[in-house]
Amino acid sequence: MNDRLLALSLDARDPLAPLQRQFTLPDGVIYLDGNSLGALPVATAARVQEAVTGEWGTGLIRSWNTAGWVTLPQRVAAKIARLIGAAADETLVGDSTSVNLYKVLSSAMALVRASGEAGRRVVVSERSNFPTDLYIAQSLCQQHGFTLQLVDPDEIAAHLDERLAVLMLTHVNYRTGRMHDMAGVTRAAHGCGALTIWDLAHSAGAVPVDLNGADADFAVGCGYKYLNGGPGAPAFLWVHRRHLDRMERESLWQPLSGWFGHAAPFEFTPDYRPAAGIARFACGTPPVLSLTALDCGLDTVMAAEPFGGMVALRAKSLQLTTWFLSLVEARCAGHGLALVTPREEEARGSQVSFARTEGGYAIMQALIARGVIGDFRAPDILRFGFTPLYTRFVDVWDAVEHLRQVLESGEWRDARFHHKAAVT
Repeated sequence: MNDRLLALSLDARDPLAPLQRQFTLPDGVIYLDGNSLGALPVATAARVQEAVTGEWGTGLIRSWNTAGWVTLPQRVAAKIARLIGAAADETLVGDSTSVNLYKVLSSAMALVRASGEAGRRVVVSERSNFPTDLYIAQSLCQQHGFTLQLVDPDEIAAHLDERLAVLMLTHVNYRTGRMHDMAGVTRAAHGCGALTIWDLAHSAGAVPVDLNGADADFAVGCGYKYLNGGPGAPAFLWVHRRHLDRMERESLWQPLSGWFGHAAPFEFTPDYRPAAGIARFACGTPPVLSLTALDCGLDTVMAAEPFGGMVALRAKSLQLTTWFLSLVEARCAGHGLALVTPREEEARGSQVSFARTEGGYAIMQALIARGVIGDFRAPDILRFGFTPLYTRFVDVWDAVEHLRQVLESGEWRDARFHHKAAVT
C-alpha cells in the first residue's frame, strides 16, 4: 500500500472524520492555516443572518432582553472555560487579545505593587513571543516603572529570581509551535514569588489546557484560530479566583473601567463601582454579531466531546503533525528546509514550521497558488497548521507532494510569487 492509499485508509477509519462536515471548505483547497484563521462553520452564516435580520432587524433593541444578547458573553465564556480548564465565572469574552492582555498585565502589576515588594519590577517574556504581547508589555512597563526583559526559551529558568514580578509567555509559540510545560513553568515562577500570564492563542481548541490544574494566574486568548469564530472574533481572558477575590477585597481595578464592568451598568451613576468577580474585567458593549459567530465556532469544537473531546483532538493532531514532518523530511530532502518545530510530541503544538534561508515567502505563495494554504512568518518560516476537526490524513500526503513539486520544479522562482502582499 503506498502512502496515499494509507492516508485514505486512515481517513476511512478516523472516528473524528464526521466532524469535517461542520465546515465550509472550498473544493480543491488543502487548508493548513487554521492556526491563523479557522475555517467557516456551516452553521455560522445562517445563525448570524438570523441575528441580523431577526434579532436586530425585527427585535431591534428589545433583543438585548428577548434574544438574550445581554447574557451572550457569559454563555460563550462558559463554553471556552470547558476547553481551558477554567470555571465559567473566572472566564470573560470580549475585546481583542491585545486589549485583554493590557487588562491582565496591568492587574498583575497592581497586585505586585500592592504586595509592597519594591524590588519586584521585572516582566520576563520570550524574545520570539508574538509581537502584540511584547508591544503591550513595553507600553505598560514604561507607564508603571517596570523593566521588560526578553530571553530565549532556555534562559527563562535563569530569570526566575526575587526581581521577577510577572512571567508572560505564550503557551504554544506562534512561529515554532514549541509548547511550554504550563504546570511546571508556573510552579517554578511561583517558587520565586512571581505571577504568570499565559497567552493561549495557539492552544485553545488545539491542545488540552488546564489553567486551574496548572495553578496559573492569568490567561488570554483569541477566538478566530482553532475556535473558528471568524476574522477578528472576540478574545477571552481568565483570572484565577484567588486574584479576583483579592482585587475585590483590596479595591483594585483593572485599568479599562468601562460601563459593562460596572456593578450596575444600567443605574447610570457617574462614579465607577467595579462589578464582583470576573465581570469587573468587562469594558464596553458586547459585540453581539461577532459573539454569535464565535458561539457557532465553539460548537464545532464542542462537537468533539462525544468522540473524546480535546484528548481525541490532541491524539489526531499529533498523528497529523508527526506524519507531516516525517514526509517533508523524507520527500523534500536536499531542498534546504530546516525543521524548527520540536520533534518531541509533548513539546509540540498543532503546527509544523520549517525555516528556509532563501525563498520561503515565494515557496508558500507557490503552494497557495496550487490550493495548499499555509502561511509565512518573517524572516524565514513556512508555517503549516493542523486542525483535526477538518484536516484529513490525505491532506497531509497531498500537501507534501505539492511542496515537493514546488521545490523540485523551481516554480517558486517565478516573479509573481515574490510580490509581497500586505498580509503574509
